[in-house]
Amino acid sequence: MQRESVSYWQATSDDVLLSQELPHTVDVAVIGGGICGAATCYWLARAGVSVALLERQAIGAGATGRNGGFVSAGPAGGYRDARMRLGEEIARSVMVLTTESKALLKQIVQEEEIVCEYREPGTVRLAVGEEQMKICQQEVALQHADGFPSIGLSRAQVQDLIKTELAPDILGGRLSPEQGLIHSARFVRGLAQAARRRGGSLYQAEVTHMVSTPNHVILQTARGTTQAGAVVLAVNAWTGQLLPALADIIVPVREQMLAYSPLPTVFTTGVTVDLVAGEYMQQTPDGTLVIGGCNTVAPHEDIGIWESTPTSIVQESIEQVVPRLFPKLAPLRVIQRWAGLLDCTTDRHPVVDVAPGMSRVWFTAGFSGHGMPFGVKFGSLLLPAVTSGSLPVALQPFRLDRPTLNKWSERK
Repeated sequence: MQRESVSYWQATSDDVLLSQELPHTVDVAVIGGGICGAATCYWLARAGVSVALLERQAIGAGATGRNGGFVSAGPAGGYRDARMRLGEEIARSVMVLTTESKALLKQIVQEEEIVCEYREPGTVRLAVGEEQMKICQQEVALQHADGFPSIGLSRAQVQDLIKTELAPDILGGRLSPEQGLIHSARFVRGLAQAARRRGGSLYQAEVTHMVSTPNHVILQTARGTTQAGAVVLAVNAWTGQLLPALADIIVPVREQMLAYSPLPTVFTTGVTVDLVAGEYMQQTPDGTLVIGGCNTVAPHEDIGIWESTPTSIVQESIEQVVPRLFPKLAPLRVIQRWAGLLDCTTDRHPVVDVAPGMSRVWFTAGFSGHGMPFGVKFGSLLLPAVTSGSLPVALQPFRLDRPTLNKWSERK
C-alpha cells in the first residue's frame, strides 16, 4: 500500500500521546480514534465508566482528520434529497439530531477549552444555472415548512457574502445560518485529551479480531489481548474488516482535498456547490482555502479504494473548481494535497446498532462523508446503549435492518 497523505488539518495540529501498554480488562473498549470514537470515550469517561480507546495509528488519522471541517446540521446530500431517499420522518429526525449534536459540540469546545477555530458563520449553497436555483428554492421551502432555518439568496446577496466576482451562471443560492466550521484534527485530538482528563485511557493498538462470549468480548491486538465488558466499534471504512457481515454494507470511497496558500478574506461562510460531485470549501482564519470533492471523475468513482493518497485526475478536477466559480480571484498556489476514506452506505445514512451475532459489540459507521454533524451526539447516545444494552429511541432511525439500506453488490 502506498504511503498515506497528510491533510492540512493533521499538519497543523499536535499529535496526542497514546499509551503502548494495554489494560488486561476494561468495562468498555472503544475502537477507533475519530470523532465518534473520541466522543463515545468522552461521554463514557464523563459518566464514570472505565473506558479505553484503542486507535491503530493516531487520533484523527482517518476521515475526521482529513475532511472539510464542516459541522452542518442535516442529512448527507441535503434535506430535499433525504426526504425522497429516506422518508419525511427520518429526514426530520436527522435534522433535529444533528442540530442537537452541533450544540453539544459547541458546549464541549467551551467547557473543555478546546482550541479548534470553531465558529458558526453559516454555509452558502451556490446555485449554478436555473435548475440548481429551482432546487435551492425547493430546499428552502421544505425546510421552512418543517420548521428549520434556511434563507434563499439572490445573486446579489451571494455576492455580498463572497468577496470576489461570481461566475455569470451563479444565479443565487441559499444560506444555512449558524452552520459550523472547525479545525477538525484539533477538535478530535482535544476531545480525546478531554476524555483522558475525565478518566478515560488512550492506547495505540490495532485490533485484529474480536471474540464475543456471554459475559465479555476478547480483543486480539498486535500488542496483546484485552477483555472488555462491552465494545463500541467506530472505525468507519474499516468496519467490514472486523465485522465481515458488514463488508458489503459499508464500503470505502476515496475523497480528495487540497489547500491553497493563504489569501485575504474572500469567503465569509462555508461554501458548497454541485459543480462536479458536491464540492465544498472553507477559508480558515489564517486565510488558507481548503477545498474537496470531484471523486466522480475517478475510475468507478473511487468506490472500494483503500489508499489515502491523492490522484492526478481528481486533483486536477478540484483545481478547476475555484477558477470556474470565481474567475477574478487572485492566482492560487497549492500547498497541500491529501485523500481520505469515506465509509459509505447505499442510502447515504449512518448505521448504529448491535453487531450481528455479537450482543456486547455496538458499531457506528456509514456516515458517507458527513460524520462531523453526527459524532458528538452519537457518542452521547452510545453511553445509554452500552450501559443498558438497548438502542435509544433517538438511534432507531439508524438501525441496520432499515428498508432503505441495501448491499452494495445489489445496488441498482
